[in-house]
Amino acid sequence: MSRTRTSRGTVVAITGGARGIGKAIAARLTAAGARVAIGDRDLATVRETGAELGVHAYPLDVTDFDSFTDFLDDVRRDLGPIDVLVNNAGIMWVGGFDEEPESAARAQVEVNLLGVINGIKAAAPAMREAGRGHLITVASAASILPTPGEATYAATKHGVLGYLRAVRAEMRGAGVDISVVMPVVVDTVLAAGTGTGAGPLLRPDDVAGAVVAAAHRPRFEITVPGFIGPVTRVAGLLPQPVRDRVFAAMVPDQVAQVREDARAGYEKAAFTTSRASRTEGQAASAE
Repeated sequence: MSRTRTSRGTVVAITGGARGIGKAIAARLTAAGARVAIGDRDLATVRETGAELGVHAYPLDVTDFDSFTDFLDDVRRDLGPIDVLVNNAGIMWVGGFDEEPESAARAQVEVNLLGVINGIKAAAPAMREAGRGHLITVASAASILPTPGEATYAATKHGVLGYLRAVRAEMRGAGVDISVVMPVVVDTVLAAGTGTGAGPLLRPDDVAGAVVAAAHRPRFEITVPGFIGPVTRVAGLLPQPVRDRVFAAMVPDQVAQVREDARAGYEKAAFTTSRASRTEGQAASAE
């Protein structure tokens, strides 16, 4: 495995690290001997997680470029040059596209898409100058699948994949690897009250394992489970009516299946905090 990625002493910065997938990634990489830093807008929880895992913890609002650069500067000051950045922060609103509040649509674009763009812009130049490094983003199978009930969320994840494809083409030959990990539904607060469709309900550690595997042996597009990618590519070759039936069998219709009572607490916290972080300068977001 490359010394610049996940060998002992490798420096890894993770966004949305307070809980869920981000916390699981931090735990996995710490166990592998990496020197890990986590950032999150939930400062109290990120500090608790940092103390629990024995990793550095910092405030971070991924929607604010200055906050992101401050986070990376703090990591470099305390741990040294960053070898791996894991963009993990994300939020999701579920329901009919025509019922989604404007504030929820805007918040998802700012956290899920702009947050990744900010991270890449903040971390990539130093990696390119050093001729090494790895930019890993936790996106979603919604990057490549039609997802009823998650229209804006899917749009942000499609945008992330498109952005990373373009950046990868620009960075070719620079010595910097880029990976995007796209899981199906994961058992976190973000997915509370949603259905899983034909795929299994993943644990945060399943996604963390894929991230660590990507860091050991870089690949660009990674779906979890692995069969999602090939099935989607094959389905894309089918006539549209047949393709629609395949995807309808695979992908849950969250408009029909969502349990709104189970999501109320998460969405109130996620989107209230998103607005507060923009207006009061508070800290990031976590899937």
